[in-house]
Amino acid sequence: MTKGVIVPLESARLIEYAVPIPCYICEGQNNFDAEFCRYCLAPMALAHQANSQKVLPRMVAVVGSSGVGKTVYLGMLMDMLSRQSQRLQLLARGAFSITLQQTTMAALARCEFPEKTPNEPDRWNWVHCQIRRPRQRQPLELIMPDMAGEAILQEVNHPHAFRVISSFLKRCAGAMILTDATRLKEGGQTQEFFTMKLISYLGELPNDSKHGWSKKPVAVVFTKVDQCEDCAKDPAGFAEAHAPGLWQQCQERFQNRKFFATGVAGACAYRHCPDEGRVHVPLRIEPHGIIEPFDWLLSNLQGNGRR
Repeated sequence: MTKGVIVPLESARLIEYAVPIPCYICEGQNNFDAEFCRYCLAPMALAHQANSQKVLPRMVAVVGSSGVGKTVYLGMLMDMLSRQSQRLQLLARGAFSITLQQTTMAALARCEFPEKTPNEPDRWNWVHCQIRRPRQRQPLELIMPDMAGEAILQEVNHPHAFRVISSFLKRCAGAMILTDATRLKEGGQTQEFFTMKLISYLGELPNDSKHGWSKKPVAVVFTKVDQCEDCAKDPAGFAEAHAPGLWQQCQERFQNRKFFATGVAGACAYRHCPDEGRVHVPLRIEPHGIIEPFDWLLSNLQGNGRR
């Protein structure tokens, strides 16, 4: 004889699965307990945090080619702003938003640069932070991912190859485009061509005329200027002299643009490692021009309105 067993029906849990949660980046529908979006692989924590507050986070892109220094710049920017008591103040939202700062500062403390950002979007570091400014009553919520340079290049060459990149850039309120000043000074054209293609890609993204990329603030940031004094003194003049194609594209595509020079390492050298061979390492850390492009970008976000 079979005995009857009473099993409680977890109807409440079934109801939770019946109500999908849209991804904050691509708006794809996901289960409530998903860690990453099933469509673009962005962290679903961004959607949960956005739903729990009245002010929707705005998105700012930090883009550039592989090896240009995006991870170092973002990590150093977070570290400097999180320790300031005046001017700009940064408060990370969620434990995942601190990972980029932690890994960057740990690597620099060992006289190393952070490891290369992997191409897989679910392995990228995302920053969701709250920015407070002296003359601003309400804090500003921002989302900034550390996207891999090779993935950005693939998306530029083959649109929609990375849904997370195209969806994110469509909804960005502004951008900081990083370019390696040392490669431009040496006469290499790879950096200029990459940036020109990226600018063209942004200009071709579908958007209305009032809120397209031509009206959004764009900071062109030259990195590694500790090895390029000319760029540190006059970033705009450096761009016109060493990257005329890039200069012309910016003049034509962006109404609200400005050139900046930044650097993290005061001096660098090469170290021979048995496994990796010749490795470029920082000898000392002397941040230069880290906050200025970000501060300028925030000052110009007001005209774009909230999403």
